Amino acid sequence: MLRALVLNCTLKPSPAESSSQLLAQQVLDALASHDVQGESIRVVDHDVKPGVEADMGDGDEWPTIRGRVLAADILVFATPTWMGHMSSVAQRVLERLDADISETDDDGRPLLAGKVAVVAVVGNEDGAHAIIADAFQGLNDVGFTVPSQGGVYWNGEAMHSTDYNDLDETPEKVATTTRTLARHAAHLATLLKERPYPAPPAS
Repeated sequence: MLRALVLNCTLKPSPAESSSQLLAQQVLDALASHDVQGESIRVVDHDVKPGVEADMGDGDEWPTIRGRVLAADILVFATPTWMGHMSSVAQRVLERLDADISETDDDGRPLLAGKVAVVAVVGNEDGAHAIIADAFQGLNDVGFTVPSQGGVYWNGEAMHSTDYNDLDETPEKVATTTRTLARHAAHLATLLKERPYPAPPAS
């Protein structure tokens, strides 16, 4: 069975309601229909130190989160939109993932190359397309593979106070995109598990 992990990069500590969590859970629910088992971490609930090393010491909780990333086949990178950009927590996650950009497995392949990443963005302001593009670039740089139509977002009306978790029902376009994302992510993760990227030639 495939495994998915949500890194929810909301700025709201638990137990506050989180629109990012709602959309991320909908992605997990859609993945479950393809036999993908999922779990979620709200990153702000943990002491993730700034830096670009795998372990920044002094109580850094990123090594535990990193272990769960490495155990998953699919990463769901979820973030709200703040001032047109991903959250500061999301940026920190990308910076911490950078530590693995040169790490390899026993066959010399990039450590994260066999894993799939998708992105979920919410906000009551514009910016989702730019955030998804930035996230895709960063996640791909460190080794993740992005599936076709691997991003889903909801933007509310500009300058409005309605959040995604205030809606009475999920907009059909968001639901359809979520199902497509999940179908493609599960398919790609299955392929990568069955046929990993080739190892580099022996020097």
